[in-house]
Amino acid sequence: MNDRYDAGYGSDQYELVGYDEYGQPVYRQIPAQQQQQQQQQQTYDPYAGHGYGYDPYADGGRHNAPYGTGQHPTPSYDTGQQAPVHDTGRQPPTPAYDPYDTAGQTGYAPYGQTAASGRQPRVAEQTAHIPQQAGPADEPAEARQGDRDYGTEQFAFVEEPDGDSEDVIDWLNFTENRTERREEAKRRARTRMVALVVVLALVAVGGVGYLWYAGKLPGLSSSGAKGGTTTSAAAQKRDVVVVHLHNTSGGGTSTALLVDNTTTKQGSTVLLPNALALTDDDGTTTTLAKSVDDDGSSGTRDQLDTVLGTNIEGTWRLDTPYLQNLVELVGNIDIDTNTDVPDPDSKKKGEEPLVNKGKDQTLGGKAAVAYATYRASGEAQNAQLERFGQVMQGVLRKMSSDASAATTTVQTLAQILDPSLTDKDLGTFLARLADLAKGGDYKTALLPVQTDGTLSAQTSSSVVKDILGGTAKSPSAGSAVRVSVQNATGVKDNTEKARVVLVNGGYTFLEGGTASGTQPVSKVLYSDASDKENATEVAKTLGLDAKDVTKGTVGSGADVSVVLGQDYKPASS
Repeated sequence: MNDRYDAGYGSDQYELVGYDEYGQPVYRQIPAQQQQQQQQQQTYDPYAGHGYGYDPYADGGRHNAPYGTGQHPTPSYDTGQQAPVHDTGRQPPTPAYDPYDTAGQTGYAPYGQTAASGRQPRVAEQTAHIPQQAGPADEPAEARQGDRDYGTEQFAFVEEPDGDSEDVIDWLNFTENRTERREEAKRRARTRMVALVVVLALVAVGGVGYLWYAGKLPGLSSSGAKGGTTTSAAAQKRDVVVVHLHNTSGGGTSTALLVDNTTTKQGSTVLLPNALALTDDDGTTTTLAKSVDDDGSSGTRDQLDTVLGTNIEGTWRLDTPYLQNLVELVGNIDIDTNTDVPDPDSKKKGEEPLVNKGKDQTLGGKAAVAYATYRASGEAQNAQLERFGQVMQGVLRKMSSDASAATTTVQTLAQILDPSLTDKDLGTFLARLADLAKGGDYKTALLPVQTDGTLSAQTSSSVVKDILGGTAKSPSAGSAVRVSVQNATGVKDNTEKARVVLVNGGYTFLEGGTASGTQPVSKVLYSDASDKENATEVAKTLGLDAKDVTKGTVGSGADVSVVLGQDYKPASS
């Protein structure tokens, strides 16, 4: 392949224009006109005979002399003058195949550009840099031909990216993003803190409100429970129904008031002893038990209103067979029993009791009736009354809180109710009490009475005032003034004499009982200024001095209270 360089490429007819991709020299033929001009302009060249301008790759490295002359090569220098062209008389060989010469021209355009004509400018003006070839000069052309991929780092004109500037930009972006993330985290933390404080404040306010509403806030009286501290006991709204349990087999009655305080959301059962003193329409003193038997439901209800200052809305007569059915309808009851109760139908002694004493005892209908009516020998009536209260509260805990379902239960009993109380009214009333009993807002209280059946001042404040309202209802226009009389004279008959005088004077007499001791001076008391005149008239009727009239505490259900002292002189007739 190197023979072509010995075929005349070193003659004056060819000019070296560069090297191809394999490091081979590329020549172009000098036109004849240019050769003549060069010959005319040729001057003495001191280096002409020394072989400068040789091609080091012409013989493949086998000879150092240019074009086979045997002379040592000497590098040529570009002095700006045209080198002399020597005519050797040889014909130039056919140029080697140039893969980049697609136009079929003999001129070579570096970087793949085809020359417009056979004339090419200087090599230094067209190429910025010719890369150095790695490997020995005698490396086979086929090996060099297979390595045509060049890295951009081999060319000086390839612009290297500046990594430092990109690093600076990345660092600035990182710093800015980190600062923004920190600020965003701080904002989120402040937002969470504010939300937490708000939630805690709402929980605290809600908790205090619930305690205040439920009446469990320390420092508040029971009158402020659920209804607020500003609502007095007398102003609270209550629904009251009186229930009479008639023992059809053993005889006797038991009475209780079912109270729904809609203001405080509190339910109560007030147990009324049979010895409670009541006053008939004619002023005659009687007991609760006798009033239920003689006067019936309506008369007893009015007398209870007079004594207790309540407003009873209806009467529920519950005979023992209906109580047994009621317990079975609600699915039995669970209560804490305080005594063993024998089976009333059993004639044998020593048998197992129908009701066992203990906590959380399940009672069916028959057992519940036996426990509610049981009174041991020598036991006070209040003990049996308290068992009746336990059974009633157990029934309310098992009854439905839905008004329609409770009404269906009442209708299923098929009992005859008081005309003032319908099935729907009783069912709705019991459903409200059932809801309170299930929620724990229910209590049972016994109304304590003195031995003579009258109410003491302590009774008026603890039960009548707190549970039932505490003040007697105002008498309607034209109604008789109610006078409560307590005997402190030491003479028992003075009470009856005072009653006769007051009834004849048009007043309603209320039994106030007998004081534990005597008092030298009588007292006539009124609580409302509007009753001062009535108190003065009562004093005159009883023959007492007007100076005995004073403002003070009045017994429950009365307009005027009289305490008869030893100065009281009853009329002879």
